[in-house]
Amino acid sequence: MSADLLVSMLLSFIPVSEVRGGIPYGYFTGLPLAQVVPLCMLGNMVVPVFAWAFLATLHRWFYAHWNWYRMKFEKFLEKTRKKVQPSVEKYGFWGLMVFVAIPLPMTGAWTGAVAAWLLGIEKHKALLAIVLGIIIASGIVTGVLLGGSSVGSIFIKRV
Repeated sequence: MSADLLVSMLLSFIPVSEVRGGIPYGYFTGLPLAQVVPLCMLGNMVVPVFAWAFLATLHRWFYAHWNWYRMKFEKFLEKTRKKVQPSVEKYGFWGLMVFVAIPLPMTGAWTGAVAAWLLGIEKHKALLAIVLGIIIASGIVTGVLLGGSSVGSIFIKRV
């Protein structure tokens, strides 16, 4: 696996970029989309497992022992609750899926996984909604990328 492909996959895992950062990075570094898209989706699909494992273990300790963490996490939860709760309460599974599918800041698999945990959505239903959302987001990002790749190549030099 090339270093650029690994970076693309890792970008798809981290909260700030997810597939909306991983797929363009891979494409503009010259990697074929047939490799980039599936690996970036896979990198993003493991997010709920990590998020839920973190929330069940380290989060509890951090929350109990670090005041700064508790304050930051409470702010994040409030933002998440305001953004996600109305659509999930109204549309349930589909609301969570669409929330994850929209490739914008403060949406995606990380926020969707935390929202599912916060709202008490069953893990298997939440996981399916998040995975479907990731597939849709990957399609949107790829479509936008193919429609505007000449603009994006200005920002990332092709190798």
